[in-house]
Amino acid sequence: MNPSELEDRLFSLLRAALWRRPDELSGFGPCDPMMWERLCTLAARQGVAALVWEALPFLPEDRRPPMPLRLRWALRVGTVESRWRRQRRTLARLAAFYARHGIPMLLLKGCGLSRFYPVPEHRPCGDIDIWLFGHRAEGDERMAREWGIRIAAGSGHHTTFRIDGIPIENHIDFIESARYASNRRFGERLARRAAEPGGCLELGGARVCLPSATFDALFLMRHMAVHFVLSGITVRHLTDWALFVAGSRSRIDWAEFRTAVREAGMQPFADCVQALCVDCLGMEPAWVPPFRRHASLERRMLDDVLDFRTPEPPPESLLRGGWFRLRRWWAQRWKHRMVYAESLTGTFLRLSWRWLTRHSRRFRRFRRFRGSRPAPPDPPPKKNKTRNESSGSVDQKG
Repeated sequence: MNPSELEDRLFSLLRAALWRRPDELSGFGPCDPMMWERLCTLAARQGVAALVWEALPFLPEDRRPPMPLRLRWALRVGTVESRWRRQRRTLARLAAFYARHGIPMLLLKGCGLSRFYPVPEHRPCGDIDIWLFGHRAEGDERMAREWGIRIAAGSGHHTTFRIDGIPIENHIDFIESARYASNRRFGERLARRAAEPGGCLELGGARVCLPSATFDALFLMRHMAVHFVLSGITVRHLTDWALFVAGSRSRIDWAEFRTAVREAGMQPFADCVQALCVDCLGMEPAWVPPFRRHASLERRMLDDVLDFRTPEPPPESLLRGGWFRLRRWWAQRWKHRMVYAESLTGTFLRLSWRWLTRHSRRFRRFRRFRGSRPAPPDPPPKKNKTRNESSGSVDQKG
């Protein structure tokens, strides 16, 4: 890999922050204000602005960002910390509610991973993902009845709702499996591991269950892989993995991990993740099983990560939306080969059939709707006109 100066500086700061190694910045030369602005913007877009902030004290004063930028950066970090604390309060309320009804709650990824960070508050959190050990329907019903919260259907493998403005995903299963058989098989493997004890968090008197290390390793890698294909991943996904491995490597069943990765067809993806974590983030190679190197694929994946953009929504038009999805899927076919065991041809035919059958139902519903509308009323009969011969006027006959 030949990193550019910008990404080289970003990863130097990250390595210093992740492992508390100031020597990583020994070659960190002076930055002009424009370079610091670009660094701050890139770190924020990659979800690691608060983490990079921790490395700034390791720099001499004359090599730190200009004071105006430091103030804006500090405000950004404060926002991340505030949201993390709000998530913890929401998580405590949620766990206490389910505990009162005898429903155990398992916390998936997200906020739970922050315990591996040097400063947990600096791991940005979005939504809260939970699993209720098969009691999802009961939990949703009680939540809607007692708290008056609207429960949405979500994506089909979880329901969604909000508490204190924080989105919650209550999982039915662990991996969306409607499109790929490999996802379904991987989800079954996760379900077998889900009940294994993995520790707990105590939050305000409420207990939150945490997954076992092996479950987390399997779930994090597959979840990251699926996101990589669908919408892309960021450097924060890589820091999650590196810090999780650093804190859990002795408790992971690496033999099962390697088998699951190989059977799911995502060996190239997992190899590249390990390589990027070692080369860019300073993870020790000995912490993970041996992996193959794919130099050109690693570079392509890193470029894709650093160029992350929020995915553009498809057009609402049926045909234009279908064409948009097809072009996007075709452009990402190299990612598909890294992640899925299914062939491209088989996947294309299956997804096309799924799209056609789903929208053919929409067409049928539309036709039924058109057919069920009442017919328009008949126009009123024309009125006869007779001429009054004596006056020459026209009389209206009703």
